[in-house]
Amino acid sequence: MNTPLTTLKTLSVRVRDKHAAILSRMAFEANQVWNAANAETADGCYIPVPEVGWIRTNISAFDLQKQLKGIKQALGFIIHSTTVQEVIAVHAKSRKQFKKDKLRWRVSGGARRSLGWIPFKSGAAQWKNGQVRFAGYHFKVWDSHGLSQYAFRAGSFSEDARGRWYFNVVVEVAVEKASGTAHIGIDLGLKETATCSNGDKLERSDFYRKLEAKLGIAQRANQKKRVKAIHAKIKNRRKDALHKFTTQLVRENELIVVGDVSSSALTKTKMAKSVLDAGWFMLKTQLKYKAMARSVVFLEVNEAYSTQACSDCGSISINSPKGRTGLGIREWLCPDCRTLHDRDVNAARNHLAAGYSRLAGGIPVL
Repeated sequence: MNTPLTTLKTLSVRVRDKHAAILSRMAFEANQVWNAANAETADGCYIPVPEVGWIRTNISAFDLQKQLKGIKQALGFIIHSTTVQEVIAVHAKSRKQFKKDKLRWRVSGGARRSLGWIPFKSGAAQWKNGQVRFAGYHFKVWDSHGLSQYAFRAGSFSEDARGRWYFNVVVEVAVEKASGTAHIGIDLGLKETATCSNGDKLERSDFYRKLEAKLGIAQRANQKKRVKAIHAKIKNRRKDALHKFTTQLVRENELIVVGDVSSSALTKTKMAKSVLDAGWFMLKTQLKYKAMARSVVFLEVNEAYSTQACSDCGSISINSPKGRTGLGIREWLCPDCRTLHDRDVNAARNHLAAGYSRLAGGIPVL
């Protein structure tokens, strides 16, 4: 009997507002653990050696665990013991990532307050009597995922800018078989957010620009709650549109190929506002994890010359659009095969062809 394939998925549900006070206290305690770890690494990474001088030592997460072993009992914290361990582990990982001994302090109050964060390890949170049980407390949530059917692994409680709390947990789910049979290439752009090789398009919605005037009014009036609400509306509208588009793609296709356009590079240009409003990174992230959950092959390919090359004959002519200077050219005629191309559809078809070549060459998909 074959064991069904599984994958990990993170579920997020909103916690009822009545639990905000106790979660804020736990977040304060998690911040204290982080800052204690920060103080240890900031002061203890260099030791004096006779006739040599000061030598830098690497304080590992294991070392910090021993040094801060009694912090929970000594300060009367109510957070789970695995939260202390996980905060220290994340601190050590962040020091390695940023190559710093001292990281930013987590601030629990004031205008520069850090958003609440309470991580935990597998087994610390359970589903009991229709509620999430954690650190001896029960938290009611808006259960939109049917959490009772899952075994909780690691996760966290997190706070957004409006003071709303969310329960995020990693669960194991069965991998679904791909229901679609089509293959599709996708070109990401600004005229349309995404254009598919079959001609389908995700139209540009200008989520930020449509509310930019109202946002400016609220900012000038110093209406902080209103500003946060508008930002949340922009984010939720963008996320909803991208979810609908990406879900349809993974249902209808068994191969999805996307160009590797760099959002971070284009945010340094005059197009930064439009690039951020398009949400390319979010779109690719959604496609990637949804494809994994449905056994759909997802590839990112080099998009160099994909706009210039004819998807029918492969030639690059003087008529094809070149770089940013050619952004105004939306259609062009290939002089070799006399094919009239839609700029973005042609690029999407070239992405799909590059995906075929990559698979044919035996390069690992994941």
